Amino acid sequence: MEQSPKRLLVLISILVTTVVTGVVGVSARKPAPPLEVGVTEHLGDVVPGDLRFVSGEGDTVTIAELVDRPTILALVYYSCPSICRPLLSEASGMLGKLLKVDMQPDRDYRVLTVSFDQFDSPARSASLKDEYYQQLPADFPRDAWTFLTGDSVTIRRLTDAVGFGFKRNADDSDFAHPTTLIILSKDRKITRYLTGAKYLPLDIKMALVEAKQGRVGATIVKFAQFCFSYDPSGQKFALNATRVVGLSTLVGLAVIVVFISASGRRRKEKVH
Repeated sequence: MEQSPKRLLVLISILVTTVVTGVVGVSARKPAPPLEVGVTEHLGDVVPGDLRFVSGEGDTVTIAELVDRPTILALVYYSCPSICRPLLSEASGMLGKLLKVDMQPDRDYRVLTVSFDQFDSPARSASLKDEYYQQLPADFPRDAWTFLTGDSVTIRRLTDAVGFGFKRNADDSDFAHPTTLIILSKDRKITRYLTGAKYLPLDIKMALVEAKQGRVGATIVKFAQFCFSYDPSGQKFALNATRVVGLSTLVGLAVIVVFISASGRRRKEKVH
């Protein structure tokens, strides 16, 4: 009987590891097929450098020209009524906070916001840039955050390269899409995905430091994707209660077994 708690603990640990492995995506299985709406991670892949976009200033630029240092890539569309605005607001707030953890824009990183709506214009890019720069420190370099638009073919090549699945709704009014930040190295290699709509400056700093070193890291907020399934119809993340309860149950059982095992050892020590 002495070994039973240990054996049960091993079994539960295996189950928890299996579930968490599915969450984090650390698996030797073949990559999942691309999602029509969602994020299919392409960690380690390189974004094509010949993709041409137009900046808010009206200049045609390539991804290779822009990504010359660790880069935060945000894919949005400028008329989005829901999650794009909070994402950009969070990004602007986070960029200001990065200064407090010794991450300097233009020196240590740059930011690219690309619209996946082919009908968005450079004028709209310029307007949004002015809007969000008002939330940044006055000395934040203008070249550190670039807003871009492009044609449908170029946009699709970029979104396919990074595994960002989006779909225009039937009435053409808006899109179903996920929300994520993608970290690129100076060689345009995808090194991290930051899911969700809230980010800690230290998480961003860690991701940018790893990108500078060319190291590919595990997704920081993958658990949020696991707990919150994307609902294209509502353009939001809905709590996946079944998964959360299942994982919580396994973790709870593991804690109980550890407690029982430790209590048993203490009783034996007192007897002896």
